[in-house]
Amino acid sequence: MLEVRDLQTAYGASQVLFGVSLDVAPGEVVTLLGRNGMGKTTTVRSIMGMTPPRSGKVSFHRRAIHGLPSYRIAQQGLGLVPEGRQVFPNLTVRENLLATARKGAWTLPKVYELFGHLRERQGNYGNQLSGGEQQMLAIGRALMTNPKLLILDEATEGLAPLVRQEIYRSIGRLKAEGLSLLVIDKDVRALCRVADRHYVLEKGRVVWNGSSAQLMGNAELQHRYLGV
Repeated sequence: MLEVRDLQTAYGASQVLFGVSLDVAPGEVVTLLGRNGMGKTTTVRSIMGMTPPRSGKVSFHRRAIHGLPSYRIAQQGLGLVPEGRQVFPNLTVRENLLATARKGAWTLPKVYELFGHLRERQGNYGNQLSGGEQQMLAIGRALMTNPKLLILDEATEGLAPLVRQEIYRSIGRLKAEGLSLLVIDKDVRALCRVADRHYVLEKGRVVWNGSSAQLMGNAELQHRYLGV
């Protein structure tokens, strides 16, 4: 479904990505792992056209999307839950969800079924929500675009343990429904319970990729590159 090949991305004179390649197949949950500052968010921004790569290729359903503006990439069926959530603070929960809605299986009732908290808070403004509720809203907003692939950047960063469990429960349900996901997060154990494959970044390069069983069985890799 998603093919990334040899991405080279820089901010001005500072190069961040040095030949990043990865794949996401239909129905797969794939993670992008690594310590802070290793290029995970830049990879996402390069895929979504927010920080266009200097070279390399990004294809979605075998169609090249690198070089397209972000809104055109989103229209191809890529949904993004950005780092920091970035909900609209002056819109209500309901308005946040409807602002990005496209026709498809994901509707207001279905999002409210996935996240009951949002139904209860649908009249509240974005800046009146807790961090966990904002993250649920950011996921729901992306789902309302009815994407074929959902990208979650820092899926549970800064959230309370019970909220993290709720987010991972939702990821498990989305996987069960056949949605493809690319997830960035730091909870290796939780990720290994829901993900099929993993890529580890170190200083803008993919230094390892493999299955959940391989990752959980490699304590040296976890310590060296993930700080576990």
